[in-house]
Amino acid sequence: MPKKKPVLKRTLSSRQTQRHVHEFEGSTKLAEAGADRHNHRFAGVTGQAIRSGNSHVHEIDLTKTDFLNHFHNLRKIRTGPAIPVGNGKHIHFVTGQTTLNDGHVHRFNFATLIDAPLV
Repeated sequence: MPKKKPVLKRTLSSRQTQRHVHEFEGSTKLAEAGADRHNHRFAGVTGQAIRSGNSHVHEIDLTKTDFLNHFHNLRKIRTGPAIPVGNGKHIHFVTGQTTLNDGHVHRFNFATLIDAPLV
């Protein structure tokens, strides 16, 4: 039998320290008029924390909302800074606009869920 090669585990260097992320979910504001009036739902996980002044932000890059004849993306959206909610936990407020599709965009605003809710 040939000898198995050892599995090398990739570790993060001090410059690649993993930071926390947040889950999020939300709905867009309504767009269009009449029978075409609608909104979209979305959910995902933010990117890792990005230092910003005395706080940090996260980037959201969601490729698709739910489908209602068409999709929208949430591209390169930055959260606001951390908002303390007690017990050493925090959330982030997010506001922005989807990509253009089917001749319209949707505005949205939501708060992320807390990081590490069970820790």
